[in-house]
Amino acid sequence: MNSPISQDAINKALWGACDTFRGTVSADTYKDFILTMLFLKYISDVWQDHYDGYKDEYGDEPELIKEMMKNERFVLPEASSFYSLYEKRHEPGNGERIDQALHALEEANGTKLRDASKSVFQDISFNTDKLGEEKQKNTILRHLLEDFAKDELNLRPSRVGALDIIGNAYEYLIKHFAAGGGQKAGEFYTPPEVSDLIAELLDPQEGDTICDPACGSASLLMKCGRKIRKNFNSKKYALYGQEAIGSTWSLAKMNMFLHGEDNHKIEWGDTIRNPKLLDNNGGLMHFDIVTANPPFSLDKWGHDEADNDKFGRFRRGIPPKTKGDYAFILHMIETMKPTTGRMGVVVPHGVLFRGSSEGKIRKKLIEENLLDCVIGLPEKLFYGTGIPAAILIFRKGDPTPTLPLSGEGANFAFNSSPCQGGGREGVLFIDASRECKAGKNQNLLTTENINKIVETYKARKTIDKYAYLANLDEIKENDFNLNIPRYVDTFEEEEEIDLMAVRKEREKLKGTLADLEVEMAGYLKELGYE
Repeated sequence: MNSPISQDAINKALWGACDTFRGTVSADTYKDFILTMLFLKYISDVWQDHYDGYKDEYGDEPELIKEMMKNERFVLPEASSFYSLYEKRHEPGNGERIDQALHALEEANGTKLRDASKSVFQDISFNTDKLGEEKQKNTILRHLLEDFAKDELNLRPSRVGALDIIGNAYEYLIKHFAAGGGQKAGEFYTPPEVSDLIAELLDPQEGDTICDPACGSASLLMKCGRKIRKNFNSKKYALYGQEAIGSTWSLAKMNMFLHGEDNHKIEWGDTIRNPKLLDNNGGLMHFDIVTANPPFSLDKWGHDEADNDKFGRFRRGIPPKTKGDYAFILHMIETMKPTTGRMGVVVPHGVLFRGSSEGKIRKKLIEENLLDCVIGLPEKLFYGTGIPAAILIFRKGDPTPTLPLSGEGANFAFNSSPCQGGGREGVLFIDASRECKAGKNQNLLTTENINKIVETYKARKTIDKYAYLANLDEIKENDFNLNIPRYVDTFEEEEEIDLMAVRKEREKLKGTLADLEVEMAGYLKELGYE
């Protein structure tokens, strides 16, 4: 039963387990059951795998093995094991039993599955009327336990090998739930290609602290961590996040553990009204990298409390009551380290040009030389909305971009004229709105698209019809409006029409038509039609 299995086979088996719920409850509800069961099954399989390994090594010595098992990442009470639940699946009370098992798992693992005021499984109950009356609920959960007991979902490390295969399966499920999640999808998921792009632009380094104040399921955070592991073969970094929606915070915590990211701190709560990532003096923590895909134009974001914000986040101005985009931007600006801080945030295009209080805030951020780059993205990249978005890059401290572009791999021409503004004295605009692989319902950033954007950002030069480095005077002339078409001219002149050639072609077609009319008349005469 420990024969190797592929990532695709695990993904397919997990997606098949969703059939247990389809037609009974919505995907937005059953995603929590599937993802939680995957977490519990993996912990149980790791525990059993290590237990059996110690048993093979030391023989039947239960007390010795029990002592050795205290070094596991997770303590697993016997009643919390997936296999204990599976053995009792035909008995009444599956929902209550699973809830009790999860509660015991939390209690046994201290702060790992909790923050100060919330536990991971607090908002996830298998003993819910959403699954129907007791008999129906018991049957559905029995089927769910049987789905996860199949050989395809034997997740023992001795079988699946690298830990990433489990994390990848979790991400696969989240992505599929987001694809069918409608408007709610954006609450918990950033498409992986967008996360890849932001991680490349921010260039995480060994030793960095990285924060996402609206982290969703934490996929963007973990992309930054993964880049450090890949580039430096190191896990010397720390991940921080905050998430307002309780069930999504739970997804983020489980996602971290399934990816082996133990050095993390994910808090539950409203980042704008109640930021929880604080230093020892009660002030906002500061990070090397701050990144987020916050909710677009959030209504009721906390406008009424902003005037008295004790952290001084809104000293540049208070965002509009019904659009919270700049509330997140200003919070993120305040949490950047003063010398190494860099920030990437996904925003709707209105952030670039809307006036009133937003215009005043935008003006101050530009005058303070914080804004580094504006990147326009294609439409239909994000789940739950078809509108195009933009990425804003901000920097503090040393303005010099890392790793200037070499000639290798550059398959598009740069303007050879000197950069206006020089260094970080201007704002680079990139129009990547056509850089995608078109899909039926969802567009996709390819590796080539991402590389082109990143190389252009690092080179920091004007490229005809693609990028423009604007100095402060030019931005002032545009009244601090950052709408990309004001800076990047993508207009393509139509080819000049040769009227004489068109007339000649027209005369030729008239002659052809006359010949066809004569030929048709002959056929009609043969058929007896005059």
